[in-house]
Amino acid sequence: MNIKILFVPLLMAMFTGGYAQTIDKAKLDLLFDRLLEKNKGMGSITLAKDGKVLYTRSFGYAQITETVKKPLTEATKYRIASITKTYTAAMIFQLVEEGKLKLTDHLDQFFPQIPNAGKITVAQILNHRSGIPDLPADGTFRMQPRTHEEVIAAIAKGEPLFEPDSRHLYSNTGYVLLGYILEKVGGKPYQEALQQRIISKIGLKNTYMGVGNTNPEHNESLSYRYLGAWKEAPEMDFSIPGGAGAIVSTPTDMARFIQALFDLKLVSKNSLDMMKTMRDGEGMGMEPFSFAGRTLYGHTGGSNVSGSWLAYEPTEKLAMAYTTNAKIYPVADIIAAVFDIYWNKPYEIPTFNALEVSPELLDQYVGVYVVPGTPAKMTVIRTGSTISIENGGNRIPLEATAPDKFKLAPGLTVEFDAAKKQMTIKRPQGERVFTKEN
Repeated sequence: MNIKILFVPLLMAMFTGGYAQTIDKAKLDLLFDRLLEKNKGMGSITLAKDGKVLYTRSFGYAQITETVKKPLTEATKYRIASITKTYTAAMIFQLVEEGKLKLTDHLDQFFPQIPNAGKITVAQILNHRSGIPDLPADGTFRMQPRTHEEVIAAIAKGEPLFEPDSRHLYSNTGYVLLGYILEKVGGKPYQEALQQRIISKIGLKNTYMGVGNTNPEHNESLSYRYLGAWKEAPEMDFSIPGGAGAIVSTPTDMARFIQALFDLKLVSKNSLDMMKTMRDGEGMGMEPFSFAGRTLYGHTGGSNVSGSWLAYEPTEKLAMAYTTNAKIYPVADIIAAVFDIYWNKPYEIPTFNALEVSPELLDQYVGVYVVPGTPAKMTVIRTGSTISIENGGNRIPLEATAPDKFKLAPGLTVEFDAAKKQMTIKRPQGERVFTKEN
């Protein structure tokens, strides 16, 4: 009798919500092994369910020199870039819950020098509906340490892109200002607020606001491009992105953060509901994702060649955090693969074998290309079965995706028209046509 009584609950536990899904860890390992083997990326990932880590993996190197190859580990910290916005939004909602701030408060209460400040509300900034333009793409400004005053002055020079709340447009500068509002209202620097309001509350071990530049002595991962070999890539100074993108963390800490957020350990249910209510596909510090037929919530981040992804599936209490210091193969494709493997969907590990183009055709692309009337000049050379672009002393190999189309870098493609003697470099912001010199 006692045996039967014990046996029935045991069966129920096996076939109800307590049942733990089996993960094909070998297939996940193969995916990341292949990415590293083919020089398609480096990074770390954590999958956790209801706060318990199911899978964690690091592949590649945090620092590469002529004499040093420092492996990435579970404790290696990365720039998580725009995922910082979710942390900033959570702390803004904490201030709202404490009665220290209202979502209807206008920006002119804090920064009247920003154009349209009297019309822009905190809620609109959270929702990316403020019309505040991003800082101009001036590498010099972004690469140097800047004070709050310098950053605010640069933001104030921008013309509004549209009337507040009339449309949606992603704005990094809006969240930079939210980080400054957090400091003004809370009376503490961002790092102290982060420590008090999030880190110490939920026991994060490797999360903080970055200062200056990435420091490998602090177990922070440098960022890399693959240009025939791994080459360190420059990153903006942490003082520029602030509350929009300056947090440094690990996937394990990130997974713990989003679990705590959805467990209502950081904000109320009402606040969380507002964060994940979407307008034009954007919440307040949160974005929706769809993988394997399921809806997840979280955020993505990208900084030059580094990147990050944080996603949470509420029904299963499943958290996934991914960080990379070498964004080569599209991160979205990696995340889709991870979820297909996790949910046992059909997925074949890519071979990443490059398309081969005949040397005779490649030779038609070789030459010096210019943009008439400008100093822009690039040289295309062939070495064996590959071609490269030389510019300013740098040589960047091109990867063929079609006989006349090549990948230059993430988001950058090159197309050749041998008949017209033209080379077109395409990027999300537009394209530039070069003409081959005779």
